[in-house]
Formats: sequence, C-alpha cells, structure tokens
Amino acid sequence: MPKDAAVEEFARLVREVKARDGRSYEALGRRLNVSASTLHRYCSGATVPEDFGVVDRLAVLCGADGERRRALEESWTRADRARRPPVPEPEPAPDPKPVPEPDPDPKPAPEQTSVPEPAPVPEQGLPSGRGRRRWGRVGLIGGAMAVVGAVTLGVVLLPGKAREPAAPPPPPLTWTVASHLWANGCGHTYLAERTPPPPPEPADARRWAAAAGAVHGGETLVRVSVQGRGAAAVVLQGLHVRVVERGTPPAWSAYRMDDGCGGAVTPRRFKVDLDRPRPVARTLDGYDASGEEGRTLPAVSFPYAVTAADPEELLVSARTARCDCRWFLELEWSAEGRSGTVRIGDEDGSPFRTSGTEGRPAYGYDSPGRAWITSSESGQSG
Repeated sequence: MPKDAAVEEFARLVREVKARDGRSYEALGRRLNVSASTLHRYCSGATVPEDFGVVDRLAVLCGADGERRRALEESWTRADRARRPPVPEPEPAPDPKPVPEPDPDPKPAPEQTSVPEPAPVPEQGLPSGRGRRRWGRVGLIGGAMAVVGAVTLGVVLLPGKAREPAAPPPPPLTWTVASHLWANGCGHTYLAERTPPPPPEPADARRWAAAAGAVHGGETLVRVSVQGRGAAAVVLQGLHVRVVERGTPPAWSAYRMDDGCGGAVTPRRFKVDLDRPRPVARTLDGYDASGEEGRTLPAVSFPYAVTAADPEELLVSARTARCDCRWFLELEWSAEGRSGTVRIGDEDGSPFRTSGTEGRPAYGYDSPGRAWITSSESGQSG
C-alpha cells in the first residue's frame, strides 16, 4: 500500500470511531489527555501518533468493539511503518584476500649423525639408563594422561558457576508519593499514644507525625504523581490495593487537626474500603470549585496515558473503621509491547498504615486555650 494511502486509511478509521461517539474534539481530548488540535490531526491524516495507546483509548471511549479495535491497530501499524524513513541496506563485505597455499614438496631437513655413547654400568636392582629413560617416558605420559583425565572428569562432574540472568529493564515510568495529605488541605485525624504537640502546618504533617509516633486515623489520603520516562506513551491499565497485614487498632486517642473545611476536590480520585476482605480502588466524581459556579467532574476510569511531558496524578482515599491495616498500591502499565506492575508504598518504601478510630476518645485543639480538649468540653466552653 502506498505511503499516503496507508495514512489516509488510518485517518478514515479514526474519523469513523470518533463519529460513533458524537462528542467534539475538545471534549474527547480532555478525556484522553491530548489537545483538540492533536486529535484533529489524527483524524485528518496530518499526523500519525507515535504510540497506538491513545488511539486505542479513543476507540474504547467511543464504544468500538474488539474487531474494530484490531482493524484500527493493523491500520496504525501500516501507517506508522509508511511514515518512517526506509532503513538503508548494509554495504556488501569486501572479498577476503587469498591465503597462500603451503609448498607441496618441502625439502627435508638434513639428518644429524649421532655419536654412540659408551654404555654405563647398570646399578644393582635398577633398569639400565635406556630402560630408565623408557620407563620415565612411560611414567610421564601416564601422568599427563591422568591429569588430563582428572581435568576432564572435573569439567564433567563438577558443576560450574551458573550464569546469572540479565536484569530486566526498568519500567518506563516513574512516580512520587505524598501520604500525609489532609482533606481539602485542612482536615485530618491521627491516632497517638500520648498527647501530641499542637497541630502542625499541613506541609509539616509528616515530620510532626513521626515525632509524635502518630498514625493515620480512619483515613489515609495518598497522592501518586506518575509520568513516563520518555516521549512514548505509557498506558496505565489499572490500580489495585494489596493489604499485607491486618490487626486490631491500637487503644490510642484520636486527635483531629480541625473540624473540617470546604474546597475543591481533585479529579482522578479513588476510594478504598480497607475493611473489605479484598479492597478495590473505585473511581469517584470530582468537583471543580475554581469558577463562580462549581461543577461536577465525572469519574474517569482506566486506562490513562502518561509521558515525560504529560504526567498524571492519582488521589487515593483509603478508609477503615476496625482495622489496623498495612497496605500497598499496585499499578498496572503497558508500553511498546511490554507490560508489568509496579508496587507503590509510602515515601520510605514501607507499606501505608491506616488504623480505625471507632470507639476511641476524640480530641480537637483549642487554640485560645492552647490545649487538646474533647468535643463535650468544646461545647461547654462555646
């Protein structure tokens, strides 16, 4: 198929997929994390995407079936091959120089005339000198054969050092973790064995909790920022939760950083119920409060795509009422014919920890009195 025909065929299939949905380039681009102009260039044939992932996500978003997605991938492969410059053929190797043949009739070396030596007098009980030389040669040859046999036997019987397999290449994505987030930047609860210092600024929450020996109470908010290592898109296929340890929450008191506050909710938000036997990360609707009138942001399910220039943020809210849970996140990815799963833990690599606050005494901080007080004490003073 000619180059232009392969690209035009691919663009036609992309236009048909988009037409099935009916939404504008801008609306679809927001869901795919690409600009409207980029999506328009795909549909017009002006550009062929570097990776099939974004086109596959468009097909899924527009409700294309498996057969249409396979046809779209085959067409993208032809268009991608057509747009790349041809690989130059290697030059033929030069003919080897002829090797001179050996002389068929070499002249024999002149023989040396040996002078007979007088025969020595043999010693009693030992063979003659010629016999000693003959037995010495026999012993030397026998010893050499024994050494060769021992070496050969050692090679056969003694196992050599096994060749270590090559280390697999690193995943094509990187991530950073922040686990001491407060709801909307101002509300959170910690469990502590002893009365902690006054509440810190949100940016200092991790150091404050470490110094006080406090753990997340009832809920842990985790923000994972993911991006690719290069320009090729990495498709994030799914997010899973793995609880590695369950226990009874410690009999500590709960300390609220405040009484809650309002604010915008971040999109790409996930809710996890750690009290379930097999917790699942479920997507939630977001809310944009940046304008005069707030608007709901519908939950967007996997897959997502990330590159070095186009990162993604995932906000996970993990809650429990009766468990002292230690848990990890596991993120599935695929890119350029490879796939895998990365395990994401706390900032120091350890599992996240969330403990329930059910039945625990709760305290809030009284700023004028500079003391932690219970809810009933707060009501009496107000």
